[in-house]
Amino acid sequence: MYIIYNFLVLCVCCLFVLPYFLYRCICEAGFTTRMRQSLGGLRDEEIASVAQKDCIWIHGASVGEIVATSPLVKEIRKAYPDSPILVSAVTVGGYNMAKQIIQEADAIIYFPLDMPFVSESFVKRIQPRIFMPVETELWPNFLRAIRERNIPVMMVNGRISEKSVKTYRYLYGIWDDMLNTVSRFCMQSSIDADYISHLGADPKKIYVTGNTKFDQTYAEVTTEDLENYKKELGIENAYPVIVAGSTHPTEEKVLFDVFNEIIKSYPEARLVIAPRKPGRADEISKLAKQYHWESGFRSKLLEIKGARSKYPVLLIDTIGELGRIYSVGDVVFVGGSLIKHGGHNVLEPAAHAKPILVGPNMQNFKDSYALLSKVGACKMINNSAELTKEVLDIVGNDERRLQMGAASLQVIKENRGAAVRSIEYLQDLLTLTTVDSKVEASYPTNIRNLHDEGGGRLRHGDAVIQYLYQLAHGPNTPFFGWILLGILRMFSYVYEFGVCCKLDFYKSGLLKQKKLDCCVISIGNITVGGTGKTPTAQKVAVIIKNMGYRVVILNRGYRSHWDQEMGVVSDGKKIFMTAYEAGDEAYLMAKTLPGVPVIIGKNRALTGQFAVDKMNAEVIIMDDGYQHWHLYRDLDVVLVDTFNMFGNGCLLPRGTLREPLSHLDRAGLFLLTKTDQSSKFSRQELRDTLDKYNGDAPIIESIHHPKNFVEIADWYKGIHENAKDLSELQGKKVMVFSAIGNPSSFEQTLACIGIDIIEAIRYPDHHDYGMLEMQYISERAISKEVVAMVTTGKDAVKIPTEFIYFNREMPLYILNMDIKITEGREVFEKTILNAIQKETNE
Repeated sequence: MYIIYNFLVLCVCCLFVLPYFLYRCICEAGFTTRMRQSLGGLRDEEIASVAQKDCIWIHGASVGEIVATSPLVKEIRKAYPDSPILVSAVTVGGYNMAKQIIQEADAIIYFPLDMPFVSESFVKRIQPRIFMPVETELWPNFLRAIRERNIPVMMVNGRISEKSVKTYRYLYGIWDDMLNTVSRFCMQSSIDADYISHLGADPKKIYVTGNTKFDQTYAEVTTEDLENYKKELGIENAYPVIVAGSTHPTEEKVLFDVFNEIIKSYPEARLVIAPRKPGRADEISKLAKQYHWESGFRSKLLEIKGARSKYPVLLIDTIGELGRIYSVGDVVFVGGSLIKHGGHNVLEPAAHAKPILVGPNMQNFKDSYALLSKVGACKMINNSAELTKEVLDIVGNDERRLQMGAASLQVIKENRGAAVRSIEYLQDLLTLTTVDSKVEASYPTNIRNLHDEGGGRLRHGDAVIQYLYQLAHGPNTPFFGWILLGILRMFSYVYEFGVCCKLDFYKSGLLKQKKLDCCVISIGNITVGGTGKTPTAQKVAVIIKNMGYRVVILNRGYRSHWDQEMGVVSDGKKIFMTAYEAGDEAYLMAKTLPGVPVIIGKNRALTGQFAVDKMNAEVIIMDDGYQHWHLYRDLDVVLVDTFNMFGNGCLLPRGTLREPLSHLDRAGLFLLTKTDQSSKFSRQELRDTLDKYNGDAPIIESIHHPKNFVEIADWYKGIHENAKDLSELQGKKVMVFSAIGNPSSFEQTLACIGIDIIEAIRYPDHHDYGMLEMQYISERAISKEVVAMVTTGKDAVKIPTEFIYFNREMPLYILNMDIKITEGREVFEKTILNAIQKETNE
């Protein structure tokens, strides 16, 4: 569905939007800024105060939404005085209004066009803490980019019209994705809440907070200001003054028909028209001439010094003044209501205690109209005859006119507080997004590339993968990079098709699975990169061994240099291979798991049969085996890294997903890893996602628990008596280096311990270190005047032994860690035991 949507968006942009933008750039000063920003051309200085600073991003489309945004921003600034605030708008009017009334914003920008590469560019560069669309400003590609980065979304001042209900149904799956991205729906009324629920939103996420437009500090007009406005418009002694706000084509004709009747009874009457689009003022002036009325323009009257001409018709062709202009009226008509547009904001005239008249089409402001009409402050008319009758009755009856005005103002006073209620839900949501154990550590990262100094052993393939990863996930992507990413996305669709076909072949029996005469437990994930499969496999092996079963680990031997179809790394008593031959993961497991054999080989059915025949395996742990469907398994344990979850949501090669998320339905148990580095919100969102695709598998939580530091020479010899307590390096300056799937998680663990990281050097996952590189790291550590170097056990097995036992000037410590189950330990062990016993009984 996204492919069809994006194709249509691209066609519309190329055929209509871009030519329209170019036309306005030529004809309208300052429009180039909108075009540049909407197409992704944000300058660094325009977002420097908010980019990558956990800003709160609030978005409103046009003037009306920006007006509703203003009280929210004021309340956010009170609640979060140190958080940067970003406000975005779609229209030029909305942008200018934001500049005028939202002084608390740290930056104001135009919202991007909803094209994938433009939306993704915005989100990557800004990385907000939360995104808050006002009313129904939901855009599929933008929300997809937000969702891929696990950024919470909270709709504020939510409003759904009847027309929108019908339109959104055509979006099918896209609409469901959009709704699932939103964590809180703060709706204006119970009617809007019912609509959004009917469209598929989770009722648990829906709240009625009211309309923030009631909280708007509407333009206060003093007696002196009112007299000045009347003088500027030349209506000092006029009565009645009829103000028609936000009018649309065809409505002005009705107004002129009505005015012709009013003027018969009130020769000093004046008609003030503020069209929805000020650019239509000339068009309305020509229409007035057809009725033999001379019209004055607000912009020209402002230029006149002294007495103004007395125009019977006045046209407001300026922006941002309607809220004050309403104050000069004796009766107000709000436009967009005599045509099928849905009406406009009736609260602005109500704030000035004015009697209000509207047409029959008030769907977009049904709640505001309902409140005002209930107390008699707003009257609905259907045609020019009814409008004439009501205007004459109101201006001819001072008591009714004053009662309607007083009732309008009372509604405003009684319904304030929506902004405060919305902020309460915002605070609750942001509390859930806070990571309790997170330490805000600032340190430079040194990402090693192919031709860097001391990087001569970096493989070309690693360099390419590293480049593509930075292209997809880095804050800045050049134009040609988006073209490359677009090509990779196409390959992702091809890859997805192949993966789904292969799985279907196994499910249908066209491809046969090998069933071993023992229990097979797969430890895997649905993404590439570091989720903690190796330490989890170690943990599970120890649990099963302690249960009294003979357990063997099967590892693919990734990056091994063993040229045989199968290899025994360890028989549980003796290690037969080096890390170079076996690969880092297999060797690490063999070294740290005495009594547990480790076998490498790409064909798990072959290595598994060997384990059964030659090692009498009762339980086989298939490390990184979720995608190895050739071997039948009794339990699939799927790991999900809560620090990184599902990457950018795309499949290989565009993203890091190995399979579509729908394939999570094969899992028998989910293990969430590194939960101490994630928020309650992200964990709950993850649980909801997993439950959506697989509601039967239990969900267990775990952390990577640091134990101690061991000098690498002692670590290699298995000597742990000299291990250093974690507290011994607290506050000390260290150099960190690693070649793992998720280096930032490892660095965050060290930061939480209290270590002062001076620099973190990152190599591609599974990288083999050479002496040249270790010399580079060592010399850099010495130059930075740190007390030690720190790395992981997975890295330790790849460091040359000549460096380990070399007469080094600085210690190199290995951080010993293990998997600690924090929630659901009994369920975890029981699920494993049940799988073993089920196979044994069979």
